[in-house]
Amino acid sequence: MMVSSEVTPWARSGGLADVLGALPQALAALGYHVAVVAPRYMHAADAPASRVIDEMAVPLGYSRIQVGVRAMTDAVGPGSVTLYFVENAALYGRAGLYGDATGDFDDNHIRFAVLSRAALEISRRLFRAQVFHCHDWQASLLPVYLRDTLAQDGDFAGARTLLTIHNLGYQGLFPAAALDDLGLGQHLFNPLHLEFWGQINFLKAGIVFSDAINTVSRKYAEEVQTPEYGFGLDGLLRHRRGVLSGILNGVDYSRWSPETDTFIAARYSPGSLAGKRECKRALLQEMGLPERMIDRPLMGIVSRFATQKGFDLIGEIATTIFERDLCLVALGNGETRYEELFRKLCADFPDKVAVRFGFNDPMAHRIEAGSDIFLMPSHYEPCGLNQIYSLKYGTVPVVRATGGLDDTIDESTGFKFADYNGSELLSAIRDACQAWENRGEWQARMVRGMQRDFSWAPSARAYSELYERL
Repeated sequence: MMVSSEVTPWARSGGLADVLGALPQALAALGYHVAVVAPRYMHAADAPASRVIDEMAVPLGYSRIQVGVRAMTDAVGPGSVTLYFVENAALYGRAGLYGDATGDFDDNHIRFAVLSRAALEISRRLFRAQVFHCHDWQASLLPVYLRDTLAQDGDFAGARTLLTIHNLGYQGLFPAAALDDLGLGQHLFNPLHLEFWGQINFLKAGIVFSDAINTVSRKYAEEVQTPEYGFGLDGLLRHRRGVLSGILNGVDYSRWSPETDTFIAARYSPGSLAGKRECKRALLQEMGLPERMIDRPLMGIVSRFATQKGFDLIGEIATTIFERDLCLVALGNGETRYEELFRKLCADFPDKVAVRFGFNDPMAHRIEAGSDIFLMPSHYEPCGLNQIYSLKYGTVPVVRATGGLDDTIDESTGFKFADYNGSELLSAIRDACQAWENRGEWQARMVRGMQRDFSWAPSARAYSELYERL
């Protein structure tokens, strides 16, 4: 049973949802019966799920919160995937997943405590799970309830827990007073369990109480044990390194392949690359950039505009970059200072920079297909998916050697830089642009990337081995 705050296509803010949309299917193909438990947000109102429980009392200490449960099941090969939605309009019937324009919802600790506790009750009544696979801080109280509150409950005898950390930068921090709302005893509010600098830390709770922990790439599993990337939990993760591993996320090639993509101007493949030039021409036209740039390097970005993603480095070297005869297209939104940075770049270099703000999935596909080079200069990147999409689309990545970027890109398929500074990024971009001028070698590099396999099947087998060990 997987427990997550997001699952594609019913609730998505990032890569977590895509993992929950694809990994269960890949496990079912291996013969697993997989349940996914997620909130029934407003966005999931149209999901074709049938009501299986009208009212179920979710105990949180002295409180009882009533929820409904809906389910939908798909048979996949020898296995199956059942998606259970936890219904409570007061908790989940809101426009945002975690907050609104004013910030995070004040009751997020209750909303996601209910999710974890409801998942256990669904297991008791409908789907007797042998392994609970918890994703990120929103599901991290489940191991606490299982090992503390329900320690003597025979319905869960032998059950094991796995916590996947998709991004250690988001931990679920709440005031100490929230402990009463969670139905957990004061004996857990100490530095060995839930307490973190005077607050409750959901993710720390999951790290402490889970039987195994993994991150979404091998390199990131190493990095989170260091002060630079540990966000205050590196010491705890070093303490638990015996049960900590890294399993690289896969990608869904049924959605991301230039051979079948319906969003792009022309299809192409490693054996027939002509369509990529048509995609580039169409992208330049869509973004309002000069047609003559068809014969110059085109860089692409699809990202949240966040500090993590390395946009401060682009700001450092922008003037030098755009002295060269190249251009950039970007899609994303996020922190105000980076949105302002991209607006300034558009104003300063109107014939070389074009940006669209917001998220637009079809446009993301067109940027992947039409660009020559894809930029991901992240400060840290637990896994990253866009660099893998880029490989499939013959768009050569320029990345910082961190986390999943380091695990997926090598010198034969892309360009990497190590130290987090603007001059290193500039050097990598210059190397890529120089290599682009040699069209024969560049196409060979494109084809090598397009032939790499980062599908979910190898990752599912690695998770299968981990479940079996548990």
